[in-house]
Amino acid sequence: MLREPVLKDQKSAASLLRPPAANTDVRFVASCELPTTWGSFRLHAFEDAAGKEHLLLVMGDVADGEPVLARIHSECLTGDALFSQRCDCGSQLNAALARIGAEGRGVLLYLRQEGRGIGLHNKVRAYGLQDQGADTVDANLWLGFAADARDYAMCRTMLDHIGVRRLRLMSNNPAKLKAMSELGIDVVERVSLETGRNPHNAVYLDTKAKRMGHLLDPTSR
Repeated sequence: MLREPVLKDQKSAASLLRPPAANTDVRFVASCELPTTWGSFRLHAFEDAAGKEHLLLVMGDVADGEPVLARIHSECLTGDALFSQRCDCGSQLNAALARIGAEGRGVLLYLRQEGRGIGLHNKVRAYGLQDQGADTVDANLWLGFAADARDYAMCRTMLDHIGVRRLRLMSNNPAKLKAMSELGIDVVERVSLETGRNPHNAVYLDTKAKRMGHLLDPTSR
């Protein structure tokens, strides 16, 4: 039987989220051309103080001061590479790259923050708890983590590297929009990115909407 989580708040996402981190120690490592299904990107590699590697994909001229179509995507090996249906991550990644390719201009930040920041092995543990009936929020809390332990502080350094400060951000997550504002990044438009809903992730998506405030259209359920 599942025990009560370390922290449980059914009313607000605010108490479930990790506070913004002050550490922005991220260094540029190298860049190269990256041809993809959706067109050619310039791929920039970065490393943070903890040794985690982050990527920035850039298409077109993004340093002209105009708002840039952007996606800030946290790594999801199970969804992005193993095609898991437990989440919508892989579908969102593909949809974001396709939109950038269609416009011929945009950026995608790929952050190494598996499992909303708890790591791959702990994500598997969280999935095991979900198999026993916990939702995606309580599973993280039962393991002693925040519901969302991600840190977006590195985004400012990465975007500064390519001269971007104004975004049309593809996201359903209000916490991500708030984090960009706190970093001095101007999000001039939120672009909805609802895709990949299926019978295996319906409860997961509904939980993110109800308990974490994600902006999902109830008519799509």
